[in-house]
This record gives sequence, C-alpha cells and structure tokens, in this order.
Amino acid sequence: MMFEGRTLKRLNQMLDEAMEGDFQESDYDETQLSKLEAKWKHFLGASVLSAENTRQEKENVKSLVSDISHQTKTPMTNIKLYASLLEESLRSEESMEHQEESLELLGEIIRQTEKLDFLIQSLTKMSRLESNILEVIPQKGEIGELIQRCVEEQQAKAEQKQVKLENTYEGRGIACYDMKWTREALGNILDNAIKYSMPHQTIRISVTEYEMYAAISVKDEGIGINQEDLPKIFGRFYRAQKVQQNEGVGIGLYLAREILKRENGYIKVKSKLGEGSEFILYLQKNDASFN
Repeated sequence: MMFEGRTLKRLNQMLDEAMEGDFQESDYDETQLSKLEAKWKHFLGASVLSAENTRQEKENVKSLVSDISHQTKTPMTNIKLYASLLEESLRSEESMEHQEESLELLGEIIRQTEKLDFLIQSLTKMSRLESNILEVIPQKGEIGELIQRCVEEQQAKAEQKQVKLENTYEGRGIACYDMKWTREALGNILDNAIKYSMPHQTIRISVTEYEMYAAISVKDEGIGINQEDLPKIFGRFYRAQKVQQNEGVGIGLYLAREILKRENGYIKVKSKLGEGSEFILYLQKNDASFN
C-alpha cells in the first residue's frame, strides 16, 4: 500500500507539472521509477512535445498570415492609385482614338483589382479566425447599436443598387457579442441581401427577443435560394450555380457562421427560389462568464 501511495503521488506530481507547463523528462531518473511511472513519464513527455509543436505551428501560421497581409497591401494600393491616375489621364484626352474602348478595359482592370483585394482580405480574416490568431471575445452590448452601425456601413451600397434598408428595431435589448466580428457577420448577411436584390426592393431588419437568445432577422425580396443549395451555402467558397457570374467569392456566409459559433450563437436561413431569403442570427443574451 505504501508503494502504491508513493507511485500515485509521483504520477499526480508529473501530471500537475505537465498541466502547469513545467514537466521535464530529465527531472525523472527512469531507473528509479516503476514500469507504470516510466510509461506515464514517456506519455507526458510526448504530450508536452506535441503541445510545443502545435504552439510553434500556430506561430508560424500567424507569421505567414501577417506577412501575406502586409506584402499584398502596398501593391494593391499602388495598382488602385495608378489605375485611378490612368483613368483621369484617359478622360482628359478628348481627341484620343479608341478612348471609350480604353476606358472600358481600364474599368474591367479596376473591377478585377477590387475583387482580388476583397479576396485577399477575406482569406486573411478567415485564416486569422480559424487559427485563433484573433479571438472572438463576446461582451454585453446593445443590439440596436450593432444593427445601426451595420446599416450605416451598407447604406451607400444599398443606395447605389436602389435597394431600401428598413430597420424596424427600436428596442434596447442586450446580447453578448464581439462588436467587431459580429459587425463582420451581420455585414456579410446584409451585403449578400443587397447583392441579390433587384432595384426598388426592400430589405427588412427586425429582432425577436427570446429568453436565451436575441434573433436578428435580415429578410430580402431577392432571387432566393434553391432548396438543394440551402445545406451547402455555409461551406467555404461555395457558390450556387445560378450566381457564379455575380460578384463574390463564397466566404461571407462561412465567416458569419463561424463567428456566431464562437459566440455560442448560431444562424438559420429560410428561402424559396424567386421569393427572397431570410437569414436569422441568434445571439446569446446571457452568459455565465459575464454575470
């Protein structure tokens, strides 16, 4: 019994050291350990090594994502600047032959550059989120403020498309969410709603408050989603066949779902082809960690 007690005590000590990050295999002389203790020592040593490798891999990913983001930012900014200067120069040459054709080609270059810039930014956000480089940290905040800020950010795009954004929520409800990342999620939903709406249609934003969740609804009158596509739309890079020619890269809905998942929330969709779509974002109202 004394031997068993000593063994258990030493096993417990090893585990405590491993949990605190202080475990070192060299601290234990294998000749003085029992067979069970020796196996425990090797297991913990391998676990500590695996944890260190995972940490190092995460650091490498973090460094790579930061480098990509930094290295692509300046060239993209320069391309946009030069394209803008070239457009200005072309428009000033009133007698230039094939001016309209040149402006048309330049316009396509600008559109493709903006698409590439959007893709790089989306991939960077996705990588940072998936590798936990940037954490989603929910805090209690007003639902109305979140919606208002998102509507303001999307207003210009809606006006350009001649689509009306109608926010019907006037309450003062509170939910637990990360303002930056949840703005990204709700903004992506609004962006899609605008993109797939026709001119003079309306997008309605409303809120239903339940005991545990606040449900933010974004309902449009747009093209709708085919029933067979509904289970797939939250996948990375997934785009339905009928919208392949539309602007977008298929990351927005994936990001929205992942962000809400990290806030202990979730997202649902209701849609019929040709009758519009409704995306409902469920934000947790109360969390024990915030009480």
